[in-house]
Amino acid sequence: MATETTTSAGAAPALLDFTRFYNIINGKLTTTAKTRHSINPSTLEANPEVPVSTEADVDRAVDAARKAYSTWRRTSYAERRAALEAYADGIAANVEGLATMLTREQGRPLALTRMEVATTAERLKETAALELPDEVIADDKDSGGQTVVKRYTPLGVACGIVPWNFPVGLAALKLSAAVLTGNTFIMKPSPFTPCANLKMVELAQQFFPPGVIQCLSGDDSLGPWLTEHPGIDKVSFTGSVATGKRIMQSCSKTLKRVTLELGGNDAAIVFPDVKDVAATAATLAQACFFNTSQICIAVKRVYVHASIYAAFRAAFVAAANGFVYGDGLLSTDPAPFMGPLTTEMQYNHVQTLLDDVRATKLAIVRGTDGRDPLATATDTAAAGKGYFVRPVVVDNPPDTARVVAEEAFGPIVPLLQWTDEEDVIRRANDTRLGLGASVWSADLAHAAEVARRLEAGNVWVNTHMMSHPSAPFGGHKWSGIGVEGGIDGLKQYCDIQVLYLAN
Repeated sequence: MATETTTSAGAAPALLDFTRFYNIINGKLTTTAKTRHSINPSTLEANPEVPVSTEADVDRAVDAARKAYSTWRRTSYAERRAALEAYADGIAANVEGLATMLTREQGRPLALTRMEVATTAERLKETAALELPDEVIADDKDSGGQTVVKRYTPLGVACGIVPWNFPVGLAALKLSAAVLTGNTFIMKPSPFTPCANLKMVELAQQFFPPGVIQCLSGDDSLGPWLTEHPGIDKVSFTGSVATGKRIMQSCSKTLKRVTLELGGNDAAIVFPDVKDVAATAATLAQACFFNTSQICIAVKRVYVHASIYAAFRAAFVAAANGFVYGDGLLSTDPAPFMGPLTTEMQYNHVQTLLDDVRATKLAIVRGTDGRDPLATATDTAAAGKGYFVRPVVVDNPPDTARVVAEEAFGPIVPLLQWTDEEDVIRRANDTRLGLGASVWSADLAHAAEVARRLEAGNVWVNTHMMSHPSAPFGGHKWSGIGVEGGIDGLKQYCDIQVLYLAN
């Protein structure tokens, strides 16, 4: 079955129907013979059925994207900007529906998924406001020479492979840069969170010509079909290092451009002169456990100077113990700050780290309320029966411990003592990953010096996880290749063309 989209140009954005889900190919909503569903991680109940794309569906989408590209690339920058701004208004009009669906799929509490969707609408408009003009490198026409102009031309058909931790925001980051620069775009949602992404692209059909933005849902076969397809020119992937390596290898067969935003084992270094130890600890606890720690730039390791370690640890644990967790769609007072882990695979990974903590007899900081942080929340009625894990704080483990050396991507955080500045910088950099880091000190000049020595693509002082629409986002070392966001993010979807204009 295929259904044409019929919303007229200039009409108010329609509210989406979240009961049925389709692929979007060449402006049409299409079904497949085979379907599948993800699991609500809070309740372990089935989410709605979604398509399982075939290789023929991929061929049809790529063919439509290539045909649309021939026209879309010649559309003016102003027209592409206007379409993206209108699309942002459409996202804003559907915050409630998209956020509710996102909580069902991803597990984050509703107030926080509303924040993701609303912020996505804002960032779409901020991206649309960016300029990528031609640059005159040399202008010697008055002396009988030549004018040299550097231009940024679209690559062609781009594919965005979207993760499950922030599917709406990260999909929009890829989509907006691709279409603003004149590319067409095929989105592949995570199998764990396909529904919100399918609806995002269904909504886009109201604002973009057929074939410019498409979406294919599928199983594990879909990714390789896309990354190996000769009709796709660029792949942007956010996810694990292991999968990123496979995607890069696959893309190399057809020399596709790639942007890879991969894992992070992000360190925070806390100096003894912080203005307020307890407040700093509480802020860092939020930076560690937000989204149940399923963020590539969440703090994963906290290095605290020995002179304030005991006070910091007490405040950090108190903050962690105070985080309410549970089903993000239930009305509780206070509302949950943490939901479940999103996937069974991630839940099992965190359990293996907890098993290792037990087996190696590492010290666990327990709260004054007597709760056992190593227990799951399955014994707590308010939390539901899903993939819940309480915050776990490991007290000064060795640097060789798995909980320090590996990215947990779950609510298990080591606090580590330090005394020597050179040594703690070395320890913070002692990882193949280099996505984010932060430095906490009242001495801003000194903190900035330390920040410049950290081997990470994003380093903050006295804050963490902040972003700016004009700033690029990317990692060092194994944390990725290329960047997304800002002018530099737009350039990732372009080739450089140099014009030599002789008199």
